[in-house]
Amino acid sequence: MNLGQIQDYAKRDPARLPESIKYAEQLIQDLTREIRTTSYLLHPPMLDENGLPSALRWYTDGLAQRSDLSIDLHIPGDLARVAPDVELAIFRLVQECLTNIHRHSGSKTAVIRITREPEKIYVEVQDHGRGISQERLAEIQSQGVGVGLRGMRERVRQSHGELTIDSNALGTKITAVFPAKTPAVKEQGLLSRHGVA
Repeated sequence: MNLGQIQDYAKRDPARLPESIKYAEQLIQDLTREIRTTSYLLHPPMLDENGLPSALRWYTDGLAQRSDLSIDLHIPGDLARVAPDVELAIFRLVQECLTNIHRHSGSKTAVIRITREPEKIYVEVQDHGRGISQERLAEIQSQGVGVGLRGMRERVRQSHGELTIDSNALGTKITAVFPAKTPAVKEQGLLSRHGVA
């Protein structure tokens, strides 16, 4: 739209071109920042470099500063690394849950608990908002409606995990259970080619 306006000014009112071009430059800079931020949030380098605890602390601290949401994160600082796809799935699950809490629940608080047993990782995200009506919850459970929730389910499923949603008038709790040791697909293929079962 702005470029169309510049083209119009070039024909009818050239004196307004500098102001319009300056505005277009600002839009491009804003867009560049937004793309960088979005790509960083989709897969933050910190996740690969420092692991899940650091990446989640960075994300939750940033979100708490940008919103009125108070986030309580419980995650062991020494949480052992798991397969990269599982770490990314957990990070994105927490992201989506917090986005939903911020946008839809009316809750001013969110509690995230991540624990690990030898074979499983448990992720729990809870709010104290208005909850999801039982009718809507039944629809979600049976049909997987809602882009965000459908994305969560698919991400958890791809990492061989399970997702449950509990909600009532006191709030909503999303719980996911992931296998703690998931070999990477490349490793599985390599082992198969070499005759290792």
